[in-house]
Amino acid sequence: MIDTHKSPLQRISLDDAPLRFFHLRLTIAGTGGQINDGFILGIIGIAASLAKGPLHLTSLWLGLLGAASLAGLFVGALITGPIADRIGRRHIFAWNMLAFTILSVLQFFVTSAWQLLILRLLLGLILGADYVVGKTLITEYIPRRIRGRLLSVLAVAWATGYVASYLVGYWLHAIGPDSWRWILLSGAVISALVLVLRQGIPESPRWLVNHGRHGEAQDAIDRKLGRDIRAPEPTDSLESPHVKYRELFNRGYWRNTMVGMVFYTCQVIPFFALGTFLPQILQALHVQDNYLGSTVYNLFLLSGAIIGLLIVDRLARRVFLIGTFYLFSVPLAIMTFWTSMPPTAAVIVFGVFALILAAAVNFDYVYPPELFPTRLRATGVAAAVAASRLGSAGSTFLLPIVVSRFGVHAALGACLVVALIGGVVCHIWAPETRNKNIDSDDSRAMANAPT
Repeated sequence: MIDTHKSPLQRISLDDAPLRFFHLRLTIAGTGGQINDGFILGIIGIAASLAKGPLHLTSLWLGLLGAASLAGLFVGALITGPIADRIGRRHIFAWNMLAFTILSVLQFFVTSAWQLLILRLLLGLILGADYVVGKTLITEYIPRRIRGRLLSVLAVAWATGYVASYLVGYWLHAIGPDSWRWILLSGAVISALVLVLRQGIPESPRWLVNHGRHGEAQDAIDRKLGRDIRAPEPTDSLESPHVKYRELFNRGYWRNTMVGMVFYTCQVIPFFALGTFLPQILQALHVQDNYLGSTVYNLFLLSGAIIGLLIVDRLARRVFLIGTFYLFSVPLAIMTFWTSMPPTAAVIVFGVFALILAAAVNFDYVYPPELFPTRLRATGVAAAVAASRLGSAGSTFLLPIVVSRFGVHAALGACLVVALIGGVVCHIWAPETRNKNIDSDDSRAMANAPT
């Protein structure tokens, strides 16, 4: 039974708190943005193929629509990072899904490609905001010993949304000439449910403490986690609440910032570029049954995300990060250089690639928030997210062009080079953050420590 009369000195620290129901509720509420991101990225490939005639979509328009939400996510993350570090995480987290729901509904009524393009950009912008505040808010509430596993739930949620998009797309694609409209509309159902789940989530106690509001932080903890847990003590300077991106590149943080941006970008370029145009890639590899190939790919994708969740807190962060880069480079190399690969082998190798990469993507949710102190956390996460989405938007736009002009093996070879760059950069610079106290501003020490 909780002793409600414990003195502050006797209370458990927030970082060492036991798992409570609120931790699970917050994590589930945070998965909504990831489910939506995976869903709208996967659904656009199916919807656009069905809307080619009605919307007069050329190859250029297909590339633009595939990259639109990623480009919007880039802008949304950049805008949101400093704002969330300045005004807090809660309000953005609570209400961004309302805007997402409205925009999803509006997709049903589009009559031209440019209208759909604008809506996809705006949807991405909302998701960019959610990526920043969702990861940051969850990180700042979750106890250290289970932080990796609960943040990895977001990766499983993304994979679930992505797989669900294919299931919903194939289920709805035959209902009539307007099936693409219903497919695009389906995303509104998820975001509306998430909107309800997020109501009543309080502000991050770590953010409150670092803005001189220790009493509010302790009150939020008392109400949601119990009176046996104490708010953290402020460790960052309270004198300058206005965070700017240039602080991420000063002498203390530049290496952590570069690692966050490079590893995230080098993971998601092959993930999004190959995943968004999966049917076309499989066709170029001479796989005749695209539905079967896509199903196998997505099952491996979901399995990999679950495997990553189970092992992420059992390995050192550096081992997990560097190892997965080199591991998923192997099936990429096989697909790049084995030009006469049989279709069955192509499906299996592509599935192994999806399995390893999906496990690696768990780190997109775990690692960036651990690289930065509370005062800079949302801004640092935003920089990593924005860099990754800029890279993935560009690669998603270019991939169908590269495949049509140079062939699928050239596109796979480019993804292989990106993966190797990510592995080498992390091998040289990536700091170890497992079991770090995220209240302390020790990023300077990590950035300059030998690896």
